[in-house]
This record gives sequence, C-alpha cells and structure tokens, in this order.
Amino acid sequence: MPLLQAKDREYLINEFQQLSQPVKLVLFTSAQGCEYCGETRQIAAEIADLSPNISLEEHDADQQTALAAEYKIDKTPALVVMRGGSSPKDFGIRYFGIPSGYEFSSLIHSILMVSKGESGLSETAKAWAAALTQPVHIQVFVTPSCPYCPQAVLLAHRFAMESDLIRADMVEAMEFPELSERYQVMGVPRTVINEHVHIEGAAPESMLHAKLQEALA
Repeated sequence: MPLLQAKDREYLINEFQQLSQPVKLVLFTSAQGCEYCGETRQIAAEIADLSPNISLEEHDADQQTALAAEYKIDKTPALVVMRGGSSPKDFGIRYFGIPSGYEFSSLIHSILMVSKGESGLSETAKAWAAALTQPVHIQVFVTPSCPYCPQAVLLAHRFAMESDLIRADMVEAMEFPELSERYQVMGVPRTVINEHVHIEGAAPESMLHAKLQEALA
C-alpha cells in the first residue's frame, strides 16, 4: 500500500519538474533491530519513482561496513541526500530515522536544494563556511509531530551545503533514545553542535551561525 496519497504524488511530481541536477538518495538499512527501515525504504522508493532525476541506492550497513563508515553512518535507517549523475557530490546531509510527519517536508526541500546547488544562506554565512578549517557536526533532534523541526533541520542542511567540513544530521529522537538521553533532549527541535553547544527551538540563521562559531572557539 503506497504511503503517499494521490494528491501528494501529483504535487511532488510538479515540484520535481524544477530539478535541474540529478539527486541520489543513498539509503542504509539493517536487519538487526531497525524498526523503521522498511517504512523509510518505502518513502525513499516512492519519492524516487516520481522523477527521473531522483535515484535510490540501498546498502546494508551491517554487510557493507566500510561503505557505511565512508558515509559516516553509525545507525539506521539512514538516508543521505546527495548530488547524483556524472559528478556526484556528498554535501553531508543526513537523515537518521524515518523522515515522516512534518519532517517529510524537510526531506523534499533538501532534495530541491541539492538539485539547485544553492543553499540560500546569506553571503556572510557562506563566506564563513568557505573559510572553515575545522570539522563541524550538527545534530538536530526532531519528532514527526513537531511543526518547527523542519525549519531547524533545513537550516542545518543549508550550512552543510556550503562546506565539506560540515555534516548535518536529522536525528529522530524517539528512534534513538540513547542519543536523546546523552544530549538531554527534553524538547524538540534541539540542535547539538560538536557535542557541547546546544540550541533549543528553531533558531534563525544568525543564531545558528553564532553558535557554530562558539562551538569552534
């Protein structure tokens, strides 16, 4: 049974007509205790079916450990949104956990952003990201029922678009309770930068930029 309703399929087919560059979805699943791998696979497959410019590649994280390590995948389900085609490019955009509910919209926006090749950040933020010399890891904890979470996820992904040193993860808080406990996630969205700097709520670009600088100070 399809997860996407007919009206949603029609809407997305129309939206994906603006895809100017191919996008590849790289899905990592596991047969060991991955409750939402099947649903995440179905979501990714149904999206890929809506445009010839979207491809889906699936890997078993348990069997292909070297590839999982290359993509920095340490939990499943995991979805990488990257540029495909003859000049593939991994921008560090990650989804850990099922991108359902409100979070489905951030996945669609990330696909459109990657295809366009434009983050939409301010010139100041772009210049800062281009000058980075240290790695940055952004984790945005979300739940499918949180209407403010997609904004936080997409902003983190915008920064990841601008530097090979930035990796930005959506983390579904309920699927990974041990991580939620480690980072003291009491509400969502909660953004964690390089393990020790935190933001509560959906912050504007200027605030996230300031916190990114703080994390590297």
